[in-house]
Amino acid sequence: MANKSKIGGKANANKQRPAQAQKRQPGRQTEMRPAPVSILPEMQGSGKLEGKVALITGGDSGIGRAVALHFAREGANVAILYLEETKDAEDTKRGVEAEGRECLLIKGDIGKEAFCQRAVGKCVKQFGRLDTLVNNAAEQHPQEEFEKITEKQLVATFRTNILSMFFLTKAALPYLRKREGATIINTTSVTAYRGHDTLVDYASTKGAIVSFTRALSQLLAMDNIRVNAVAPGPIWTPLIPATFPPEKVEKFGGDTPLGRAGEPWEVATCYVFLASRDSAYITGQVLHPNGGEIING
Repeated sequence: MANKSKIGGKANANKQRPAQAQKRQPGRQTEMRPAPVSILPEMQGSGKLEGKVALITGGDSGIGRAVALHFAREGANVAILYLEETKDAEDTKRGVEAEGRECLLIKGDIGKEAFCQRAVGKCVKQFGRLDTLVNNAAEQHPQEEFEKITEKQLVATFRTNILSMFFLTKAALPYLRKREGATIINTTSVTAYRGHDTLVDYASTKGAIVSFTRALSQLLAMDNIRVNAVAPGPIWTPLIPATFPPEKVEKFGGDTPLGRAGEPWEVATCYVFLASRDSAYITGQVLHPNGGEIING
């Protein structure tokens, strides 16, 4: 997501990385320089998710890939849903397998309910269970003028970012209800809390995800299914060069208190926490790995 922090601290207006842009969305992690850091070699797993199965949307790259690798290191098998970025998805699969776990790749459009139903079915057929649903995939399309947000863009953004969460949750619930300690983790954004002047539709979906998380957590508490969210700040993912011009990309994240954009691994640990017993008494909440911006609400 875009960063537009107005707070001081160690904000850094200098160049953060080479200027770059990608002309298609979803972006490709293989084309990014420097490559995002998905997981640190020295990080040790401790079996927090041993034997569990997670389904992760947008798991081919960015935050989704980092979550998949961290889940695998903690002992989980994963199913990855992605739109069309097959090379990135295969890289994620190799990473998961290097951790000694299995990875199922499922290609398709999560904005379509029929695909979501089939994808969940494939995951359960492959692994025999589903313990964690990670609703992570998103798209954003900056517009300098509100009037330029077309119906096509608006519908696409809402279908990918929030309607897909309804579709996948509906499909996953029969299987999640069978698992003790089942969890749903949704990716929202710092823009849900402070808005963004050129991402009005995107910010609106992210605000909807916060409300979706809170309402769903109340509904599913009786089933002992915990529902939480993560609201990243500026993270170096393929969405950034695929969205913004080179001059913005090279300074992206520099205006946070920590003076830099975050790496995907710095967000993925939040998902491990929320998927594990470490957060057994937490539901309906949002974690904020955003480089130090204070968020209320």
